[in-house]
Formats: sequence, C-alpha cells, structure tokens
Amino acid sequence: MNDPGEMRVSDAEREAAVEWLRVASVEGRLTLGELTERTEAAYTALTQAELAVLTADLPGGHPAPAPAYPPAEAERGGAARRWFVAVMGSSKRRGTWRIDKPLGAVAVMGDVVLDLRQAEVRTGVVDIMATAIMGDVKIIVPDGVDVELDGIAIMGDKKVQVIEAPPGTNVPIVRVKAYVLMGDIKVVGDSRAKPLKKKWAAWREQWDQMRGELPGEAHRHQIHPPPQPWSSAHPPRPPRLPGH
Repeated sequence: MNDPGEMRVSDAEREAAVEWLRVASVEGRLTLGELTERTEAAYTALTQAELAVLTADLPGGHPAPAPAYPPAEAERGGAARRWFVAVMGSSKRRGTWRIDKPLGAVAVMGDVVLDLRQAEVRTGVVDIMATAIMGDVKIIVPDGVDVELDGIAIMGDKKVQVIEAPPGTNVPIVRVKAYVLMGDIKVVGDSRAKPLKKKWAAWREQWDQMRGELPGEAHRHQIHPPPQPWSSAHPPRPPRLPGH
C-alpha cells in the first residue's frame, strides 16, 4: 500500500496551498520574502508530503481554498499612504516592518530605498506611488514576485530588474506607479541587491532532504556521457599494460 505522503499532488492542491500561504502572510505570519520562497516551492512540489512541509508551521488543517484576503487599501479607495520622503538627503526602510497600507516615495535631489524582502505584507497587493525629481527611488523585492511598473519618465528612467515567476502563477504582486523627471526609479530583485543575512528555515532543510529522497533522484547526477564515436582512422587506444 502506498504511503499517503508520497501521493502526487494536483494543480488544484498546489493552488490551495499557495492561497493558504497568502492568507498567512496577510495575518502577519510570513514576510514577503518567506511568502515568495514558499510559493515557488509549492508550485514545484510533487508529493503530498512536500506540500505539507510548506504549511506545517502555520495554523489550519488540510490545505483548502481560503477566502481571498482584503484588497489593497488603494483599491478600496482613498486610504492614506505611508510616505517616505527625501529632499536633498536620503530615506531608507529596511529590515522587518509592516505594510498595511499603500506606500509613497518621493525623492527630490535625494535617494529613497524601500527594501520589502523582510516586510510583513498585510495587503493583497503592495501598492507604491513613486516620484523622483532629480533623485532616485530604489525598491528591493524578492526575486519571484510579479512586478507591475507603469507611469511616465521625462529625461529619466524607470525599470524592473527582477527575476519574475512564470506567467500564470499566483505569486505576490508589487504594483508601482512611477513619475520621473531627470531621475531614476527602479525595482530590483535579490540577485541585484545586497544579500540578506537570514537563518536557515527548518522547512527548507526538511524540503531539501525529501527532494533528495524522491525515487530516481539519487541517480540523476550519475548519468555518464555517451561514448564518443570513432573511425578506423582513429581507433580507440588500447589500455596501457603495467610497466609500459
């Protein structure tokens, strides 16, 4: 009889687990970085046991479709933004912090840096309005999120440098409305930012152990290259005998 934990998961079960993770994020149980990492793992899970590891430290029962989390405050209409302003100076927000409302960033001959990787995101979408006038706004996100950047740039630049998730995956969304005048607004991922010092997650260790124990996994790295063809003009060399 098969071990229930080794049963293959369906697409519906993966989506249910992802929704469970997103609800946990809104409740403040996961940072944006943790949510992104676990979401990516959920979409690559092959068995029930692997999927269970991702939610083992979260409250709830078997993964099931959960109610959608509240929309971003901006989508509900008119909630106050939390502003970060730099005028001929700098404003930076890093480390652990809470995002429970839309954000605003203004850089006038200055620099604003918003690092979202360790933030607790309590809204469905991270909504940011960014303005750079002869200044720079830099937004750091985990690679794997979905970044939506639009707006206008006059004698300046707005760009995204993030390794995004495959289309169709239900990943966290960072939405940026940019207004640039002789400045720069960019959204960058982990691969282009200073690495974070973070402790090794218990679920990740268990996940890696399970992935290494999948049937056939141990042999994937032991495939030998095919023998090279040879002709009569260049036959293979005979083995050398001892003493020669």
